[in-house]
Amino acid sequence: MPGALVFISGASSGIGLALARAVPWPDARVVDVSRRGAPGLEHFRADLADPSSWRAVAELFAREMKGFTGGDVVFVHSAGTLTPIGFAGEVDPAAYARQVLLNSAAPQVLGDAFLRAARETRARCTLLVISSGAARNVYEGWSAYCAGKAAVDQWVRTVGAEQRRRGGRVRVVAVAPGVVESAMQQEIRATSERDFPEAPRFRALHRDGELRDASEVATELWALIRGDVESGAVMDLRTRADR
Repeated sequence: MPGALVFISGASSGIGLALARAVPWPDARVVDVSRRGAPGLEHFRADLADPSSWRAVAELFAREMKGFTGGDVVFVHSAGTLTPIGFAGEVDPAAYARQVLLNSAAPQVLGDAFLRAARETRARCTLLVISSGAARNVYEGWSAYCAGKAAVDQWVRTVGAEQRRRGGRVRVVAVAPGVVESAMQQEIRATSERDFPEAPRFRALHRDGELRDASEVATELWALIRGDVESGAVMDLRTRADR
């Protein structure tokens, strides 16, 4: 049996893929929960914007965590989307609904499933949700993304308090990593100012070399996970301060 069991949603690209490649336990089993998968990773196919997939992921957690005797179980929820970028009421309604489901509902439902499955193992369990500065700042064109990140931050605060009251069985943490070079950033830079008025600022960040490297961010996130961060913390990775 591996010494650690790691589930990462959205590990087919971006921060999720970087996290999968930087897992600090050499004998860990790493499972990518995503639509596409990535070369060299165990893949559990799930479209997390489709609620019909959530039950299968919950069953995956329950099946693999029951009786797990290794030292650590980690679930990193990294999956998220900005698509469609544009003003509410002007973008495709079906795509907007998928964005709401993926960014807001999926983290809460899958987080709940992870908490339930954690009752069946004695391993140290950690749930890390990738957050964003968009949780507390207004970005016109990102309404569903901003609202989703804000919802998940408050979910983490509340569930962290619940876990502490129940004895701290699972650590639950949200971390905003800063502006990281990724396919999402490419999408932002390609968006018109009509649909996203802040696009020029993000183009300037890229031009001036201000974007963070995903592999460096992944190393910092793993150090945080292996440290003693308190359950319920909602943090900025750059300052390590609670937000």
